[in-house]
Amino acid sequence: MSTPDQIEGAPHPRDTAQLFGQDAAQEAFLDAFATGRLHHAWLLTGPRGIGKATLAWAIARFLLATPPVEEDGLFGAAPTPTSLSIEPEHPVARRIAAGAEPGLKAIRRTPSPTTDRMRDQIVVDDIRSLAGFFQLSAADGGRRVVIVDAADDMNTSAANALLKMLEEPPERATLLLVSHQPSGLLPTIRSRCRTLRLGSLSAEDMARALAQAGVEAHAETPALAELSGGSVGAAIRLSLLDGLQTYGALTRIIQALPQFDRAAAMKLAEGAAARGAEAKRDLLFELIDLLLSRLARTGATGAPPAVEAAAGEAEILARLARSQNAGRAWAQTAQETGARMRHGRAVNLDPAALVLDTLIKISQTATG
Repeated sequence: MSTPDQIEGAPHPRDTAQLFGQDAAQEAFLDAFATGRLHHAWLLTGPRGIGKATLAWAIARFLLATPPVEEDGLFGAAPTPTSLSIEPEHPVARRIAAGAEPGLKAIRRTPSPTTDRMRDQIVVDDIRSLAGFFQLSAADGGRRVVIVDAADDMNTSAANALLKMLEEPPERATLLLVSHQPSGLLPTIRSRCRTLRLGSLSAEDMARALAQAGVEAHAETPALAELSGGSVGAAIRLSLLDGLQTYGALTRIIQALPQFDRAAAMKLAEGAAARGAEAKRDLLFELIDLLLSRLARTGATGAPPAVEAAAGEAEILARLARSQNAGRAWAQTAQETGARMRHGRAVNLDPAALVLDTLIKISQTATG
């Protein structure tokens, strides 16, 4: 069973051996370490699923296993580290893998003690537990590392408690905050952290990251990279939930427009309403929104995206979004159907009817 800081179907970031496509962020951290400018708090930002948590755990291993850079001594200075990589058999790496490293604490959402259900927020008690962690571990004078994943999950009380620690950081402590939407954090928290911005993965890096996660995409990798926005986490979800096949079914439905293939639409709608299909249903809604966004962007720019996410998609998008006016119509449809889908899910409307109504609205836009 996955934890709140783990993508379903993917290895935990703690167990991910290599980080792909984020060399700039790694080099920025190594430069700060080597030049004695190691900040006490780091904010790791970027889209969900691109490796922020993997980088946080790699930094934690590195800091706990690597002595600080010192001036030349009797035998000269130690070589400046050029990589965050730590050998798997290193004692620190082995303890972290076993969840037994005393110098590391991970803050994530926790179960409620009254209901035993996972909370949807990091609460103040989760942050206050750090005080005991720092007090109990201060005696040996070693380095301490805290990973907060995700900082976006903190409620107001938890955020204020963390802010106090950032204002008066414990000695030799480093806090690593993972954030998918840093604009939602307190400005005072952001201002007390040094930011490492991570970017979306290329198709090549995506292929290597998927292979490491045990997902053999091969020829599907470019389409997965395109639909996921370069997020390996999103690509894994697409792969596990047959997202490419669902997107292909959507494009075949709009390919027939202005003729509406009601049978194909009904098949897609009924699949979304099947028992136990909640995850696939949510993905279908996201893919519908993505398809409409790609139509709107094609009309606005005058050209379809460079990479097809389904066979024949470029021709379909170009035909249905021939002008900027068409692009604006698709953007309006995306806004309207998105609001309706969100409302429908909130009030538990019949998902089959919701999907079918959305596809009919798309058909009307194509003929309008």
